[in-house]
Amino acid sequence: MLPYSIPTVELFGCPVHAISMQETLEIIDQSIQHKHKLHHVVVNAAKIVHMQKDPELKDSVVNCDIINADGQAIVWASRILQKPLPERVAGIDLMEKLVEMAHTRGYRIFFLGAKEEVVKKVVEKYSHRYSPEIIAGYRNGYYKKEEEESIARSIADSNADILFVAISSPKKEIFLNSYKHLIQTPFIMGVGGSFDVVSGLVKRAPLWMQKSGLEWLYRVIQEPKRMWKRYLTTNTQFIIMLLKTKYFSRG
Repeated sequence: MLPYSIPTVELFGCPVHAISMQETLEIIDQSIQHKHKLHHVVVNAAKIVHMQKDPELKDSVVNCDIINADGQAIVWASRILQKPLPERVAGIDLMEKLVEMAHTRGYRIFFLGAKEEVVKKVVEKYSHRYSPEIIAGYRNGYYKKEEEESIARSIADSNADILFVAISSPKKEIFLNSYKHLIQTPFIMGVGGSFDVVSGLVKRAPLWMQKSGLEWLYRVIQEPKRMWKRYLTTNTQFIIMLLKTKYFSRG
């Protein structure tokens, strides 16, 4: 928990911190140095939509210490609703910068999530790019519910400074919210499908698509059968929520 408050706006019932990437990095660095427990999450249009109907997911998100806008749609919505966020803080970009910080600061990272071959590839890449010294441990993201507590304890035993959890929503948010009291790692963060990107399994959208808010479309192009219905549904619902809030909400 942060010992001080940071600027926050509320969007669709979710608090989002109005801070830049650099400000986020500085807060995380200070928290790790002083051993302040910090739970981080990013929100995008899909997560905001799902939070409206999933109280456990919503509780897991709003209880985090830092909530960044991962999706460009969230930044645009904040400006349309006259509650402007300074910029998008993409989870994968933040993760990459934190791995680099771990190397320069001497922090150690635990990687949890994805398939075994994927998480191993991530660990190998970062070990080669930086140093094996930054690796506190790793585990794939396939496990049974009854294994969660022992996994949380093994992360705690690793004495990591940073924990990245690459598991789909809402599983990762609920896991972190449920077990952060056992994990005790100074900084914990859900990173979604970032391990797939880092390992090379999935390609990230070109920069122009990221800046244009079309990263979701690039994912649909890569995995049409799995992604098209998900994004069509959540994007439509998000636009409807935005219009209702803009034109029909009071205050």
